[in-house]
Amino acid sequence: MSKVVAHHPEQRSEDSTALIADVEQELSILLRRARSAQMLLARRVHPEMDAAGYALISQIELGTSAGRAGVRASDVAQALGLDKSTVSRGLSQLESLGLIERVGDPDDGRARLLRLTEAGTEGFNAMRAQRQVKFRAILDRWDSADLTDLARLLGRLNADLS
Repeated sequence: MSKVVAHHPEQRSEDSTALIADVEQELSILLRRARSAQMLLARRVHPEMDAAGYALISQIELGTSAGRAGVRASDVAQALGLDKSTVSRGLSQLESLGLIERVGDPDDGRARLLRLTEAGTEGFNAMRAQRQVKFRAILDRWDSADLTDLARLLGRLNADLS
């Protein structure tokens, strides 16, 4: 594996420019496939949930998996880069499907927190288990060094994108 050296954009070689174009194309393919997969994953949680609901429920689950009582809607909106009204509509749908509930914030009696209901937790956990089986089937064919590199580089890309 060759080591990539950072250059100023005007100093990029043609090879480097071509490599960046290849990375951009592969990421575009990955993102398109991820969007399609999101819809399928959402339907596994609940047949009436859409891809937007999947993003919301995933963020709520992530926020409560650390043992917190729930997450604020504003935190979900910020984490997903969405406006509050868009998130509010999606949360109302998830609530009407019985997947999330609003509970009092133990630290601020005026605030409401979001958390998964029992049905939401069961659906999300079942979907996550199926997703992990699929990823394992794919990634079990990779050697440990490649997996380590992938995790490290994806982490770096995600950090740079934030």
